[in-house]
Amino acid sequence: MIFPKMVYLMSIIEIILLIAALVVGIVLCILSIKVVRQYERAVVFRFGKLEGLKGPGLFAIIPFIDKIVKVDLRIRQLDVPKQTIVTRDNISVDVDAIIYYHVTDACRAIVEVEDFEAATALFAQTTLRDVLGQNELDTVLSDREKLNHKIQDEIKTVTEPWGIQVDIVTIRDISLPENMQRAIARQAEAEREKRSRIILADGEYQASERMCEAARLYEKTPVAIKLREFQTLAEIAKERNLIVVTSGADSLGTTVGCVKALDR
Repeated sequence: MIFPKMVYLMSIIEIILLIAALVVGIVLCILSIKVVRQYERAVVFRFGKLEGLKGPGLFAIIPFIDKIVKVDLRIRQLDVPKQTIVTRDNISVDVDAIIYYHVTDACRAIVEVEDFEAATALFAQTTLRDVLGQNELDTVLSDREKLNHKIQDEIKTVTEPWGIQVDIVTIRDISLPENMQRAIARQAEAEREKRSRIILADGEYQASERMCEAARLYEKTPVAIKLREFQTLAEIAKERNLIVVTSGADSLGTTVGCVKALDR
């Protein structure tokens, strides 16, 4: 009786062990299978050593031995917080910017720098202050496109060894102190006044040239100025409430000649 019981007990233990082994095997299979999306890559470390890059899609690792770090390869936006910058002509302005970048080499982005996002953000802030601080206020306000490219080039020289590509740098806003805003407004008003005076003086100069040409023509044909006088009187006569007093010093012959000229 004891022997059959022992056999029955051993068979139960074997079944339990088999089930346990099966469960462990299933768990290990689940842990060994990983999936990364199309825009992700998995950096695999085996015993702390860089093993390589996996993905996208389905791949297998050794459970409890391999460790993975997922890296997003999509373009990211970095909002550089507002920085107080002193320009070359000693004027304080508040500037903020937006930077777009993406990871080109996931392995280097994880291995070469501890936190590539924070490192990129801090270096972008420093570069923004350095580049804008080397220029005068007028350059900062007028040459944004040139400054954007210069900041982008400065950041790229540092981030490219990290496997990070800077795509776009845009200075979003430049805030001026209130006193500088008033000074710029006065400067703009003075500039417009200057242009208006130059245009007015140029008009007077051109008009004077025309008047000189007309005077020379009148000098050659004296009767022409009399005709002009008659035309002016005719225009004035249209106003019924005006009284025009003319000079009678002109000779009758001149008047008759002018009348004949008008008849022609």
